[in-house]
Parts: sequence; structure tokens; C-alpha cells
Amino acid sequence: MPTVQLKNNSQPDITYLPNYKKWKARTAHRLEKEILPTDLPAKFPKRLYGPKVWTGSDYEGKEGQWIYTMSKDELQEIHIAILAFEKTKRPLFDINQDTFPLCFLGPTIKKLIHEDVVDGRGFLILRGLDPEKYTRHQQIIAYAGISSYVGRRGLQGAHVLYHIKDMAPERGIDTILAPSYTNDHQVYHTDAGDIISLFAIGVAELGGKSKIASSWTVYNKLASTRPDLIHTLSEPWTFQSLSDINEHMCYKRPLLYYEDNHLIIQYARRKFTGFGCKPRSESIPPITEAQAEALDALHYISEKNHLDIEFKKGDIQYISNLSIFHAREGFIDSTVNRRHLLRLWLHPENPWKLPEQLQPLWNAIFNHNHKETFPPEPVIRW
Repeated sequence: MPTVQLKNNSQPDITYLPNYKKWKARTAHRLEKEILPTDLPAKFPKRLYGPKVWTGSDYEGKEGQWIYTMSKDELQEIHIAILAFEKTKRPLFDINQDTFPLCFLGPTIKKLIHEDVVDGRGFLILRGLDPEKYTRHQQIIAYAGISSYVGRRGLQGAHVLYHIKDMAPERGIDTILAPSYTNDHQVYHTDAGDIISLFAIGVAELGGKSKIASSWTVYNKLASTRPDLIHTLSEPWTFQSLSDINEHMCYKRPLLYYEDNHLIIQYARRKFTGFGCKPRSESIPPITEAQAEALDALHYISEKNHLDIEFKKGDIQYISNLSIFHAREGFIDSTVNRRHLLRLWLHPENPWKLPEQLQPLWNAIFNHNHKETFPPEPVIRW
């Protein structure tokens, strides 16, 4: 169901769903009318190198490099751990490596995360788990237990577990204020946290591919062709807080950082454009034409270089939220097949050093005293 996009009158002509023609027209106008910087900001490299620089063509048809298919013995180890934890009747927040022992698979997961996700290309899929063998409670036990070998769980609002599912048929499209609760396509963005994980407990009848792109590749393209946009991205932006309590709250920080030889881009487009029937607040300063162009550039360069990942039921995806943008194509559910993903934000044992502007957010997510809650079904929030 396509999402209606509204914008306030003070904003540039841009909405959550990108428009290619408008992007190209804005680019042409700015190149013609404005005097733009031709050098990069201080401390930003001319080019990035290493395994995090890739395009979709580097990995298409090479699933064996980034999909780890668990063996029967490893799946049996998970099965035993699920039943053993459930038998203790412990609360879900007690799930950790001690209460969910994976003596053989656990060290393998740690090695894969360190080498492939944190230090390597930035993404991995664990395949083979059958969610239909288990109740929803057992699915959550399995997911949290496996992910305890990846990193510490973080808060996503009031909960540590988030559901991604089309809720428009049940709630009405006008009430949905986050793209994760629609079946429309999602634009490229990042979440919060070091590693983003998705567990596919249900897949769509048609569509719904996960799309990932290297932010390092996007940076290289911009640094070589549009250094002025590197200036724009590395300067403070006014974010709209997506709080249920006060939509008029805002804060400032850059989108782009270079810290400890790591390039980091952290942003979500809807914090600058609004989403659906809830546009960016008129009480918050509008974004600039340069910022509007930069948002579209991030999206369309990502789209040109992305890798499609078609989830199979039971897949668990782990991606570096610090070096990868992710998106989703639209999908169609049926009465038999309905897309339903569970999401965790995770902080690994060997994390990157963060820029100081991001540290307060990470502290709020990962260094909290809240009792972890794992809702079995979606809890609608802004």
C-alpha cells in the first residue's frame, strides 16, 4: 500500500519517498547557480580502502561467502538450549551466554561477527533455523540466545525487541507513522547501535527483499565527485525527535564522521522529511537545499551499488550499522505468507570507537537500568 507523503510549506520540495527527477533537477540547479567547495573537509580522506568498500556485484551469486548455513548438530544444540531455558521458567531478560549455552556454535558466531561484520565486509546471514518448529516465546528465546554471542542488547524505545510487519490492514494507513509498519518500500538509512539484526519468522508472498549498501562506497563516490556534499554531511543538521511525547523537540549533530580511521554515517531520512501523514514540524528549522540534495544522493548512490538479500524463513541477518545502509523493497502479503521480522540492536565485545556526538545515544541504548521487555507482537509507536 503506497504511503501518502505530506510536507510542510517551509521545507524544500522533498518527501520521505525519494524522487529521482527532483534530485537531478536540484543537483543541476545547485551546480549551475552556487559556488561549491572543491576540497574535502579537514581530516576526511580522499578515498577509503579495505573490505568495507564493496558493491553488490562483488557478492551477487556468491552467497557462500556471506551466508553461514548451520549444520544439523549446531541446530540441535540451539534446540536443546531453547528447551532448557524454557524449562527454567526464567524471564527473557535472563537470556545470556551462560543461560543459553552454545559450546560449539557460540565460538563460531563470535568469530564470524568479529571477522566478517565488525572488521570485514559488514554483513552475515545465519541460515537453517526453522521458526515453525517453535512457539513465539521459543522463537524469541532462540533469537535472543543466539544473538547473545554477538553483543549486548540495546533498547529500542521501551523494549529491546522490535517487530517489523505491515500493520496498515489492521490499524489503517493513516495511523502508521513509521515505514517499518507498512508494506511500502523503505529508503536507505541506518538504525542505532553497532550491529542491527533481523530474524525472519515470516516472509512475504511477493517481494520484501532486504537491500544493503556500503556507506564507504557511497563516501568514495561523493568524495571524488561532490566534495561539497561531504562538507554538508559533516556539518550539524537539525534532527526532529520522533518522540511520542513531543514531536517539536529537536537536536543537532552531523550525519558523517571520521573517527579512529573509521568512516561512520548515521541518519534516518524521516527525521528530516517526516513520514506519511506526519510531516516535519513547522516549529523546527527546515533542511536546506544542500541537505535535501545530500539525502537523495545517499539514497540513489546506495541504490546503484546495493546488494539484494532475499530472506528465507528462519534467516538471521547481522549487519554493521556503522558501515552499511539498509533498505527494503515493497512487498505483498497473503493469508498464507506474511512478512514478519524481529529486530535487535547489538553492541559487540570489540566495538569501534565512537565520535563524541554519538556517545550519548549509545549510552542511552546500551547503558541503561531498564528491565528488558520482549513484546510477542508489534507495539505501535512513532
